[in-house]
Amino acid sequence: MGDYHFVYKDVEGASTQWDDIQRKLGNLPPKPPAFKPPPFTPSSDHQPKDKTWIDSKTSDELEDLEDDLDDDRFLQEYRKKRLAEMQEAAKVLRFGSVIPISGSDFVREVSQAPSDVWVVVILYKEGIPECGLLMQSIEELAVRYPATKFVKIVSTDCIPNYPDRNVPTLLVYNNGAVKGNYVGLHSFGRRCTPEGVALVLCQSDPVLHDGHNRNEEVIEGVRKRFIEKVVADHEEEDDDDYSSD
Repeated sequence: MGDYHFVYKDVEGASTQWDDIQRKLGNLPPKPPAFKPPPFTPSSDHQPKDKTWIDSKTSDELEDLEDDLDDDRFLQEYRKKRLAEMQEAAKVLRFGSVIPISGSDFVREVSQAPSDVWVVVILYKEGIPECGLLMQSIEELAVRYPATKFVKIVSTDCIPNYPDRNVPTLLVYNNGAVKGNYVGLHSFGRRCTPEGVALVLCQSDPVLHDGHNRNEEVIEGVRKRFIEKVVADHEEEDDDDYSSD
């Protein structure tokens, strides 16, 4: 019959009384420290689902979250609100300058623009001073109202044989239709200023939009800017007359 030896092995890190005595006598090495697992820290994937978590997501990620938040009505509504805000902000960032176009671009850039976008088209010719004056105002308005699309096109590229005496001309489009037609610099008053041009454009329709305020607030701001400009010009003229005396 074979010789069997039974070896007892205690839990790792445990120590018998005999081992403790042998360590005191120096017959065994010091007892190694017991294994201690590191404290648990949740990964970023387990971040609590709250408003801060929603705010950290991109628009694409918010789109993908639609089915994941079915059980939380509050977060689902907040997700929709944030997505709408981001889409509106993206819309504003589309413009902000005067975009040069050619005749072949006109239908795509102007006639087929989204129905919620107003498009202002300036027909011009190089070398005509009146075109340069109006262009300065249009460039300033494009920066001030980035949710409105401003484009420029050489007059004869847009309308063959268009008379030079009619430039500059402003065309206003919305939803594929012409909403305004302003021929010549005289359409914008004695002095062509950004404030005067803005007032003419917004006489009957909310053509200009900054992407943040409501239409009524933008139009009220246009009127206020125009009045302030007129007052400032009159004060400047009075100062000039006083100094000349």
